[in-house]
Amino acid sequence: MRGFGVFLGKELTETVRTWRLYVIPGILLAIGLMSPILAEVTPSLVGSMLDSAGSGIVIEIPPATTVDAYLQFSKNAMQIALIAVIIATAGAVAGERRSGTAQLVLAKPLSRTAMIVAKAVSNWLLLLASVAVAAAVCVGVTLIIFDDAHIVRFVAWAALWWVLAAFIVAVVVCFSIIVRSQAGAAGLGIGVYFAMSVGSLWEWARDHTPIGLFSAGDRILTGAADVSWAWPVVSAVLGAAALVAIGAAVFSRQEV
Repeated sequence: MRGFGVFLGKELTETVRTWRLYVIPGILLAIGLMSPILAEVTPSLVGSMLDSAGSGIVIEIPPATTVDAYLQFSKNAMQIALIAVIIATAGAVAGERRSGTAQLVLAKPLSRTAMIVAKAVSNWLLLLASVAVAAAVCVGVTLIIFDDAHIVRFVAWAALWWVLAAFIVAVVVCFSIIVRSQAGAAGLGIGVYFAMSVGSLWEWARDHTPIGLFSAGDRILTGAADVSWAWPVVSAVLGAAALVAIGAAVFSRQEV
């Protein structure tokens, strides 16, 4: 992969100096900060709404716990953050083509395979740093509001979320190459996201494919027994590598 290191450095530098540094990291950081607070105030808000409705129905709402804070983070990260990842990644290759940057960088000693792999790796590293910082912030706020329980479970959830996000990045990068359109890649990526969400209802897919990563983290947080995570992780890692390889092979045969 000629020129991989240099191009990866260029991608990471652009990440630090452009909007990329603020979109995904900013969303995850906001989620990490607000999730414990939302978990704490939600029972009071729901109780106030029921009282103001004047229905006369008494519903006991238990106070929030540490698990609720982490589950709130999980819910927001699985929905808001993953959709943002898809949209932000959709222009990985299609955007470079549209702006003419791809032609410029490939005129230098850089192989097409190295370019695609560097694109994927730079996004994976950004996601890893982002979820690590956001998770640390969430733990810190949770310690202040609740207690220090279940931190190890939450770290396990964050690791599984990153594997799932990395797989989705590989899917979208591949689409960005094949369809040559940022909007098209984003649309297909969101379609895959919803298909995987629905597919999590199928037990075999949940236990043996990346689809299982949609629910494995939450089950770990709630202390469920016999959580199937090994096969989903292995299949997601192998699938991400295969998708990047397919994308690179297709890109090497396309006109820039």
